Amino acid sequence: MRDDESVPPTPRRPALFAAATLTVLCLGATGCGGGGDTAQARPGPAGTTAAAPAPATASSPAPASPSPVHSSPSVARSPSPSASAPDAPSGPLSGKTVVIDPGHNPRNHLHTAEIGRQVDIGTTHKECDTTGTSTNSGYAEAEFTLDVAHRMRTLLRAQGAKVVLTYDDDRPFGPCVDERARIGNKAGADAVVSVHADGSAAGNRGFHVILPGPVRGGDADTSEIVGPSRDLGTRIAGLFVRATGSAPSNYIGGNTGLDTRKDLGGLNLSTVPKVFIECGNMRDPKDAALLSSASWRQKAAQGIADGISSYLNG
Repeated sequence: MRDDESVPPTPRRPALFAAATLTVLCLGATGCGGGGDTAQARPGPAGTTAAAPAPATASSPAPASPSPVHSSPSVARSPSPSASAPDAPSGPLSGKTVVIDPGHNPRNHLHTAEIGRQVDIGTTHKECDTTGTSTNSGYAEAEFTLDVAHRMRTLLRAQGAKVVLTYDDDRPFGPCVDERARIGNKAGADAVVSVHADGSAAGNRGFHVILPGPVRGGDADTSEIVGPSRDLGTRIAGLFVRATGSAPSNYIGGNTGLDTRKDLGGLNLSTVPKVFIECGNMRDPKDAALLSSASWRQKAAQGIADGISSYLNG
């Protein structure tokens, strides 16, 4: 199952556009410019992966001790930012607000009625939230996303940013996709990133960043955020390659690492720059091994944080 909203994806880009965008990704690794929402696999033929990426940055902080793969890996549980979070130190991101949206909730599966109710995403109605996917060994996407969110928060706070999480393991289910969008809007965020992992077929590998498409209807109007969000997403994609060594998805986005969608409530209802990142495919054994590794999750957090920093620093 995929971890964005269960609506068919946008068509794949032509090969010519894919090659051009991949060039942008490579430039992004040196500072290029520029789902929650559900969980249904988007099957597709495995393609050729991009050229070997540059090695991870030497400046990345030392990774946390690796944790074994099992059904319920431990996740650091920090206090909610809304409850006595420490002030961020001064730094290059002082005065900036970043909202991190960890996809799903580890206890969503216990509240299927609540997360199954329909919410308005402007252009249509969708489920409040979904359970997300997991590796074949039982490592849940919701555990992965919260762990990466905590690591990102530490990295961004060290640079002076104010960091808000849409939730911090402090509620029994959700939040719903419309509320996730409202949290970023209310915070006046300079950037919002929703962290996910995909649940496609084995053999489908790599990451991709989901960008908002032009949408207008009801409370949804992405006209002001499409451009800035593409800049944010392109920078994250390029720096994710450099930090993790992962290649862009070989089954979505034509090897560009970018995918534009109009069916995700978390993007449609956002009034501030926002993207999703699918960090890998939990149903592929090789990707699952990476996603289950604490040291790799630190690299993933570093790559996303680097992309955010690049965007906010211009």
